[in-house]
Amino acid sequence: MKLLAEGYAKQIQDRIHKAPESSVFVNSDFADIANTDTVRRTLNRLAQKDTLRRVFNGVYEKPKYSKLLDEYVAINPDTVVKALARSYHWTIAPCGNTALNLLGLSTQVSTSWSYLSDGPYKSYKWNNTEIDFKHRTNKEITGLSYMTSLVIQALKALGKNNVKSDTIDYLRKKLSKEEKQVCLQEAKESTDWIYDTIRKICGGEEL
Repeated sequence: MKLLAEGYAKQIQDRIHKAPESSVFVNSDFADIANTDTVRRTLNRLAQKDTLRRVFNGVYEKPKYSKLLDEYVAINPDTVVKALARSYHWTIAPCGNTALNLLGLSTQVSTSWSYLSDGPYKSYKWNNTEIDFKHRTNKEITGLSYMTSLVIQALKALGKNNVKSDTIDYLRKKLSKEEKQVCLQEAKESTDWIYDTIRKICGGEEL
């Protein structure tokens, strides 16, 4: 039994070793290898050895070291959020200033990150960072791709009167052709002004 557990631990370590630095892991990422107790014990041991960095209970990062800065790079909160959503099978969408920041429409530095979710209301904190999940079960997040949700929530955060031509031009360049095609299809049930704006961004007649 001990040899079997050691074999599982090696498989978990190998997967982490192959993953890029700054990757974030949760227990369910290794559910295909071993049971929850074995995964938890292995991740705890790797955190004790500094192979992983514990963000908070059940969430671990493969830290990235910057030779230039001579220190470990700060964890990306959005990566943590996506790991939590993966773990709990939530559909998520950044909202408010978080959506604007992730799209590059705002340079405001914030320690608070906000997301819509079809899961429960939840908050997580570590160091000086806070993540808030706001429960929603509506057409603006369920069944939509991440980029479509991100664009919709960013437009909502800006408001109809604050979406200028330079914003539309910026997003037109930001989205790939594939993302534009998907966005045009998925956002049809959005508020009229949002979908009209998305049509301008995606140039439906050009695709």
